Amino acid sequence: MINSGTAVQFCWSVLGLYWFYSALGTKKTAVNENPALRVVRLAILAVTLALLLTDWLRIGPLAQRFMPRHSDPIWFGVGLTAAGVALAIWARWNLGRNWSDRVVLKVDHELIRGGPYRYLRHPIYAGVLLAVAGTALTIVEWRGVVALLLLGTNYFVKATREEKILAANFGESFADYKKETGFFLPGL
Repeated sequence: MINSGTAVQFCWSVLGLYWFYSALGTKKTAVNENPALRVVRLAILAVTLALLLTDWLRIGPLAQRFMPRHSDPIWFGVGLTAAGVALAIWARWNLGRNWSDRVVLKVDHELIRGGPYRYLRHPIYAGVLLAVAGTALTIVEWRGVVALLLLGTNYFVKATREEKILAANFGESFADYKKETGFFLPGL
């Protein structure tokens, strides 16, 4: 029988492997972000993953449970983690060669409006945040909640910066797209 921790680790491993593989062959960058901001964002991501997937930061209040440990919410959390990973992969696949882990504009950048981008402007972030929320429910400790808040804040700032670049590049087309889609959730 697979335990919930193994299932969650598997989901995150699938996402990591797909991310590594799909990063090969993206378009060249036309507009790049400040390298210092990228380092900060990567540090936040590393801390988030350490909070969720290791015991390194399982100390003090971070190790306290925010609800009793029962199997139903834990397996619901595994399901959310898997759904979030699936959404992130689907969105990444739809971006194709336009994807970057940095806030950039690619050469011949396209405004993607298909797949999950039909409903959300930032479905990769939404998927990863759903996976983080699911993992937080699986570990049922405050460190999971802290990880969700930390990465959620990081993604909100990053997505806001991306939207400024997209608005400057795509003008009215992006303005219309914004009216039709949600930021991280459909309709919102």
